[in-house]
Amino acid sequence: MNLTDFRDNALLKLQVGGPFTGGMIDLTNQEYILIQVEQTEQAGQRRRRTQQVIHNWTIPLHGERSDQILMTKTFEMLSSDPIVITVQAFLQDNEVVPLSMTHQSLYVNVETQVAIAGIILTGVYVLIIFERPSLVTVVEWIDYETLALLFGMMVLVAIFSETGFFDYCAVKAYQLSRGRVWPMIIILCLIAAILSAFLDNVTTMMLFTPVTIRLCEVLNLDPRHVLIAEVIFTNIGGAATAVGDPPNVIIVSNQDLRKEGIDFASFTGYMFLGICLVLFTSFPFLRMLYWNKKLYNKESIEIVELKHEILVWRQTAQRINPCQQRGDSCEMPPDAKSAQPGKSAPQDDENLPKHRITDKVLLVKCVSVLAVVIFMFFVNSFVPSIHLDLGWIAILGALWLLVLADIQDFEIILHRVEWATLLFFAGLFVLMEALAQLQLIDYIGEQTALLIKAVPEDQRLAIAIILVMWVSALASSLIDNIPFTATMIPVLINLSQDADVNLPVKTSHLCLSHGSLSW
Repeated sequence: MNLTDFRDNALLKLQVGGPFTGGMIDLTNQEYILIQVEQTEQAGQRRRRTQQVIHNWTIPLHGERSDQILMTKTFEMLSSDPIVITVQAFLQDNEVVPLSMTHQSLYVNVETQVAIAGIILTGVYVLIIFERPSLVTVVEWIDYETLALLFGMMVLVAIFSETGFFDYCAVKAYQLSRGRVWPMIIILCLIAAILSAFLDNVTTMMLFTPVTIRLCEVLNLDPRHVLIAEVIFTNIGGAATAVGDPPNVIIVSNQDLRKEGIDFASFTGYMFLGICLVLFTSFPFLRMLYWNKKLYNKESIEIVELKHEILVWRQTAQRINPCQQRGDSCEMPPDAKSAQPGKSAPQDDENLPKHRITDKVLLVKCVSVLAVVIFMFFVNSFVPSIHLDLGWIAILGALWLLVLADIQDFEIILHRVEWATLLFFAGLFVLMEALAQLQLIDYIGEQTALLIKAVPEDQRLAIAIILVMWVSALASSLIDNIPFTATMIPVLINLSQDADVNLPVKTSHLCLSHGSLSW
């Protein structure tokens, strides 16, 4: 692996995951991998002679190949010249060892890191000396119902993606449109919007992107325009329900808003009508957006395929182990085999990826469990006496599907859970509560109330609705809509309690959702 984007005096941090063991390694009777980090600085103004640095990292392997352990090491490099990372496995048997590797460039030297660590340590002691919230209090600030709802839906989507349903929908859109460009784009966007209403829109796009790119290759289209259209409609569709996007989850999971009557059913009912109007009016705007755009590639399909082949060979050459570059034979990569020089892919169904439902039984189970979970969300809104929160419904649905699907390796499902998103939400809840304790939320609410009170009383409601919607739309286009929504919820609650402003709670939060998600 070659790393070219590297700065002077930087540290290279490698994290390797695999079936490793701890302790010292005995090279005589144990299997291990050897990671070699090499950098060569050519002679120039800084150095008169060529200088080379080589770091060797030996990691022992576990005999059973079961446990996945992460190991990290930092290497100090010479300059910004390219770095070559070589991985060699010394095994007793000819078998496959699963490995994962990530790299990170630390653009500070050791002295700077020590200074930063000293500042952080000083800050920790200052917090210890002076008054601070206890760990128990900080943990209580986290909204565990929201985290449980997100986790349960992530597990459901992870299992649902194993059925091949998303690829099947994309290929079906091609077949229904009979290869015509705009009908295919409209069908793809409509399918993406509908799925995003009940599943996470980010996950929907991740599953739709590979097959969309392949369809564009068949039609010689520029995939960027099609993917941008799908992103627009997944954002619109995700705003239709309370589980389609994380900001909606934050709104319906807020206990203060639940007391005001904003539950899953009422929120989905109000949002669904507005989003349907936005959805159907967006198709003409999409056509106007691409009115003067050339959706087809400027180059012929033969040149596109040839460039794809060149890219595949370049990536393959970068992954070749340096000790193997002197070999006499080389196997052609699979992607290059499908794109021989001078042979272009015909624009018909023969070049279309053959995506079918891989597991129909699992698909029926997933659809059934997802339908029951959505139904229970509505039941929770109309029958509060069941005392079953949205988070528990999602968790129980995920457990039920795991049992029905007979998942043997649960770790694969856990790897697809977006743990970074869950940790982000947990930290966000703590941050928002800390800002509330520091009276920042109250200050923002007071300034917003003064701005609304500056207009005549009979126009305050209209001005407040326009202000909330357009400020949230413009702010969400510049910053992430999740922290913005979490910040605005207590502000809007404070505004609703101000008698002079008289801003309805439901109206303000529906405007917040429309503005932060639909634009």
